[in-house]
Amino acid sequence: MATADAVSLLRTLGAEDVAHPGGNLFDHLVRVHDELTEWGAPRELRLAGLCHALYGTDGFPVALFGLDRRAEVAALIGADAEALVYFYASCDRGSSYPEFADAAAEFTDRFTGERHVPDAAARRAFAELTAANELDVVRAHPEVSGTPELYGLLSGWRGLLSDRAAHEVERVLNPHS
Repeated sequence: MATADAVSLLRTLGAEDVAHPGGNLFDHLVRVHDELTEWGAPRELRLAGLCHALYGTDGFPVALFGLDRRAEVAALIGADAEALVYFYASCDRGSSYPEFADAAAEFTDRFTGERHVPDAAARRAFAELTAANELDVVRAHPEVSGTPELYGLLSGWRGLLSDRAAHEVERVLNPHS
């Protein structure tokens, strides 16, 4: 039921009318959800994939829902899935990405400026969602997004990714495969 409710919310919020590489934001969100499903991701992560842009992201500033409405999202998709949505949206990529694979590295919340060290489960979920998101964008615009830097980032997170996600990163982004 949560997936259908999330789809309904995204449509109500106009995600189909927001431009995004590969068509519109709604289609992108569904593709990310579907990729995570193919990889065998847990339900909470799949739902987070479907809703990962609700609050905007460091790379896509369009927010469909305000942070003051987090409780509504949690009621719709569950508290654990909403926490992943917030975690993904809150990432200050410039300060968090470079050392993210290091278990002791700090993560910077771009909304609050606070820094903390995420646990291993949060790091794995974040890496998996990032890989699904970025691979979808690359498939939509390989000339823009399929950069060596992206491959370097995601291959550097190999220890955080599921085998299926890591395989797809290699297949899509590795210029030598």
